[in-house]
Amino acid sequence: MEEATLKQSVPDHVGPEHVFEFDIYEDAQIKRDLHAAYARLQREAPPVFYTPANGGHWLVTRMDIMAEIVRDYEHFSTRMLQIPAIEGAPLLLPLNVDPPEHTLYRQVLAPFFGPRSISAMEADVTAFAKEIVASVAGRGECDFVSDVAAPFPVTVFMRMMGFPTERLHDFRQLAERYFNAQGMGAAEVGAVSQQIVGEMSALIESRQKTKDTDPQEDLIHHLINAKINSEPVPQDKLLSMCFLLFLGGLDTVTNAMSFSIRNLATRPEIQKRLIADPSVLPAFLEESLRQYGVVNTPRLVVKDCERFGVKFRKGDMLLCPLPIAGWDDSKNPEPEKFDLDRAKRNLLTFSTGPHLCLGHFLARMEMRLLFKEWVEQIGEFSLAKGFEPSYRAGMVMSLESLPLVWKAKTQH
Repeated sequence: MEEATLKQSVPDHVGPEHVFEFDIYEDAQIKRDLHAAYARLQREAPPVFYTPANGGHWLVTRMDIMAEIVRDYEHFSTRMLQIPAIEGAPLLLPLNVDPPEHTLYRQVLAPFFGPRSISAMEADVTAFAKEIVASVAGRGECDFVSDVAAPFPVTVFMRMMGFPTERLHDFRQLAERYFNAQGMGAAEVGAVSQQIVGEMSALIESRQKTKDTDPQEDLIHHLINAKINSEPVPQDKLLSMCFLLFLGGLDTVTNAMSFSIRNLATRPEIQKRLIADPSVLPAFLEESLRQYGVVNTPRLVVKDCERFGVKFRKGDMLLCPLPIAGWDDSKNPEPEKFDLDRAKRNLLTFSTGPHLCLGHFLARMEMRLLFKEWVEQIGEFSLAKGFEPSYRAGMVMSLESLPLVWKAKTQH
């Protein structure tokens, strides 16, 4: 970027020592290795820096600062979750609001996502994990993203919500289109948002008509009958909650699984260890979550303040790339090392504070059960010859395909 253009795109309150050029959608290294592109920021950029790309925004590279920011909703609000900021962006409840309003909506959803509710699902999810892995095991090859990582958690979530599972492909495509539109402008985001709103509206209206004659034990039925301050959830708020659940349930776990298995495919020594000793699987899960998170969380500065050695001004956008919190060498020694025997892991993959991800118990269960079945049924495996990764960067990061090969076991 030429010096004159750079000066125009950096606000006066940002000192030159805090400017570092990085494009969260198009950085050259993102095309080669997405997580490594972010991890390099901890070596090369200030702990908090301003990039002129995508309308200009702050970006944080250190775990302690991220944790402080995501807890401080008085200065750093979740009102805007788009970078660059988009006027009229869809409202996602409870994610898009701060306490105390946030707490009201979160309490409506919490019973479905707590440890007791998730534990009650385990037998059914285990059976489905066995089925999904068995569907590819005899082939000796698959595209892990489309054959396993998408249908498994997405189907589990669609059943939980009460979405029609025969629409899996349609709904999954819609979620991908929404995240692919990030960074492309208001028109693209608005168009796909309207499609999602239309789908959610039709489902809610259909279920409202039959809520008394055909009650069902799913999340849509629960939301339709839920109350806030003794009043039914308003229709627009109900739609906003379903919009958020749609995006979260149809994309994020798929991506976390895919990055984890891609990493495992390159580590035959860890594969052998997991096969010989499945008790190490929980450590594999947590180390994978430490190194290969997928959600970057934006914040809108709503009050002027001077923190972490920089000046924030009302209206500034800021990004906390939660996946690289686990790469912080002040929190995890030798963070680039994938270490199943790490004494203590520090990570912010599911955020922290009021906006701690509601689905973290579900995500961990799904990944744990899928990894167990994968190791048992597939055994040793590797990346298909000639594989070149293709990524989606931005707010929720993904691996677009993952071709794998293995020696299929003889069926008896």
